[in-house]
Amino acid sequence: MFYGKLIGGVLGLLVLGPLGLLIGLFVGHLFDKGLWQTLRFASPENIARIKQSFFESTFLLSGYMAKADGHISQQEIDHTEMVISQMGLSAEQRKRAIELFREGSAANFQPEPAISRFLEATGGQQQLKQTLLFFQISLAMADQALDDAERDALNRIATLLGFTRAQLEQMLRMAQAQGHFHGHGGAAGPEPGTTLEDAYEALGVSKDVDDKSLKRAYRKLMSENHPDKLIAQGVPEDMVKMATEKSQDIQAAYEMIKKSRGMK
Repeated sequence: MFYGKLIGGVLGLLVLGPLGLLIGLFVGHLFDKGLWQTLRFASPENIARIKQSFFESTFLLSGYMAKADGHISQQEIDHTEMVISQMGLSAEQRKRAIELFREGSAANFQPEPAISRFLEATGGQQQLKQTLLFFQISLAMADQALDDAERDALNRIATLLGFTRAQLEQMLRMAQAQGHFHGHGGAAGPEPGTTLEDAYEALGVSKDVDDKSLKRAYRKLMSENHPDKLIAQGVPEDMVKMATEKSQDIQAAYEMIKKSRGMK
């Protein structure tokens, strides 16, 4: 990669002379370095490594989360089975997922090495970290309750991923509120009793937010959970269905707010 140094050096020389040449070469070097890192990250080989790491980390941490309170509930087992079923795994992949879940649920399992490997494989991409944490939040809330042990385990995972406790608490509130928009009994739309306050919480905004900021928050959430974007970043194709469902929840919450405000 030398195009940045070549162009930067020539432009710097023409504008500022010898000093500009040095400055241009330095700026061009930074450009080349960033471009190379981007291309290397987006290579098919690296995307494959990220997908493998995301798959392994998801089920390892799912086992850890499920056992955080000392026992694995039937709801947590059902939730994990649902994820495996949604992914349409082959018999071999299903076996591997169960092995990872059991490994994560072992009494001596420590999440630090697993998350360290994940961060190394993904380059610490914010969206991938957030998506991985979302999977664990979904599991923790599968039994409609979050005890102290589960909250501590989630906070440990979040901290290792680089999130603050405040960020985690907001994600928990948003996830809980978004759950009200899954529908009831298979019907589309919010569950009975869902309030406008739930809708604002689902989008992570306050009820006094202006329309422009509301739209910005909505579009940001939709972009973060867009299946094509997640797949391009390395989330396995079979694992984006939950993100798609989350997008539908966000859409339903936004529509409720729009209707209440008379927005088009």
